[in-house]
Amino acid sequence: MLASSSSVLRRQHFLVRSLCLGGYGNRKRLHDIRSMAFDTEAENILREITPPLDPSKYKGQAGKVAIVGGCREYTGAPYFAAISALKIGADLSHVFCTKDAAPVIKSYSPELIVHPILEESYNIRDEEKEQISGKVLAEIDKWLERFDCLVVGPGLGRDPFLLGCVGQIMSHARQRNVPIVVDGDGLFLITDNPDLVIGYHLAVLTPNINEYKRLVKKVLNCEAKDQDAHQELQLLAKQIGSVTIMRKGKSDLISDGDIVKSVSQYGSPRRCGGQGDILSGSVAVFVSWARQHSSATGMDSTSQMNPTVMGCMAGSVLLRKAASLAFASKRRSTLTGDIIELLGRSLEEISPAC
Repeated sequence: MLASSSSVLRRQHFLVRSLCLGGYGNRKRLHDIRSMAFDTEAENILREITPPLDPSKYKGQAGKVAIVGGCREYTGAPYFAAISALKIGADLSHVFCTKDAAPVIKSYSPELIVHPILEESYNIRDEEKEQISGKVLAEIDKWLERFDCLVVGPGLGRDPFLLGCVGQIMSHARQRNVPIVVDGDGLFLITDNPDLVIGYHLAVLTPNINEYKRLVKKVLNCEAKDQDAHQELQLLAKQIGSVTIMRKGKSDLISDGDIVKSVSQYGSPRRCGGQGDILSGSVAVFVSWARQHSSATGMDSTSQMNPTVMGCMAGSVLLRKAASLAFASKRRSTLTGDIIELLGRSLEEISPAC
């Protein structure tokens, strides 16, 4: 499949050389062509790992994803992540949230399975904390082995007791070899407690620029440098223990400590909140699909790449395409929900179901 793109790449390289002679007026077209050339690999990976629709399969085989997040203040983020996973093609999407957040998240969609098991400090007495923490872990342990991927952080908040419970949940997931995508306030937890993911090859961190800077400062003990972005990201991933890190930005940079990949397809200039939540839910699905694909194909050309890197590349290019389509229609009024509604169409255009 990847070899078939060679003629496309040759055409793109010809256009790039031609546009270089065209002066300032062709700058945007040149950027678009270059981005298209770079992202051919990401789209091909998406095609390779997306499973066919097969009537012989049963519920759950296309992916079971769980979001750990959602508190009294933040209910939208876990919903965006969970519903995005379903829109892409996961069969089941769970949300583990606080009791205050559960009714709100349930009201957004009957498609989600919502577990109101998490607690925040304001709601419990000090003498109850150990007992309640044990109950939370016992409840989530019933489910962990069923999940193909865990997303930690969307709408989590920074309550100390809640973060402590979530840290233990991550440790239990790691013991069971469940992949973990960490975003939002989950990255705040990781920055303070990097041991939660150090050396875990199934962990994926998806920091924005500010979250990335804090990680660099914590782990590498220096300031982040844009001019050395590729090398710095690779060193950071390697230093944490070969986790996969996707540094979000104008171009999404992805590294597992061994390689660095970039996804640069133009998305949308509209930076409405919630797009990172779409990405975390999408990456969770694609990581689970990439692991299935690699297991099924053995030494296939794409399966030699780390499945977590493949999942990040696929999630990035799909979000960018959906955001571009949404902005073309909605312009300044584009919201996260508009992008979510175009995930299915975007996936179909890259990898048709039939």
